Amino acid sequence: MPIVTLAPSYLDPSYLADAVHNQGYGVLSPAGLSTLIAHPLADLEALRAGWDDLPPDNFLKDGGRYRRRRHASFIVEADAVTQVAHRAHYQPLEYNALHGGMLRSFEPITPATIAQPVWHDLLHRIADTCSSVKGARPWFVEAHQFRIDTRHGIGRPTPEGAHRDGVDFVAILFAGRHHISGGESRIFEAEGRHGQRFTLSEPWTLLLLDDQKVIHESTPIQPTADGGHRDTLVLTYRSEGFLEPH
Repeated sequence: MPIVTLAPSYLDPSYLADAVHNQGYGVLSPAGLSTLIAHPLADLEALRAGWDDLPPDNFLKDGGRYRRRRHASFIVEADAVTQVAHRAHYQPLEYNALHGGMLRSFEPITPATIAQPVWHDLLHRIADTCSSVKGARPWFVEAHQFRIDTRHGIGRPTPEGAHRDGVDFVAILFAGRHHISGGESRIFEAEGRHGQRFTLSEPWTLLLLDDQKVIHESTPIQPTADGGHRDTLVLTYRSEGFLEPH
């Protein structure tokens, strides 16, 4: 039986900031993202090898072995994208009831990935969109490269459930899915009852969220054949510095 999924509604890139401002999120097709960052999709494909070399996430409190990841931090100000010294990832318990309140030190995103010319423009152009919504300012960006796999059964992209990240914006760059079902994106108003759901299925689709207006999650994935997995790059943008323990 074929797997039926609901596709997102894609925006013209020129309307992305307005959509995020008005409804809390917007989705760009691969072609739309290519236009936004002024790079052909082949340049994004050059990042793909990085997902085949992700170490396990050893901090999963549910005991799972389904998540692999790398992490890096940057400051984007005007045209400059500056990587900062490698640092631990932190979220308060109020935003992540499962994994909040502790410092989690992940292996860094590889220099080969960050050296790709598209990396700078990807972070920079999304920052420009964030500034279009909330005004120009330095953006403190954390990059998380994820692979959720099904070698040991069900994989959970968001084991903490529907959540906010405690930042201003969350950009989810969908890099691909193979031999899985599930993985539906769900977005809910933080102060309301309305929600949206759809499944990202085209590599290099971009979902941009206003983290102060909406709550988001991705449903668990199940294998349909050996090697089932889902790859994403999550970029969080915060204007008041990186989240740190108080």
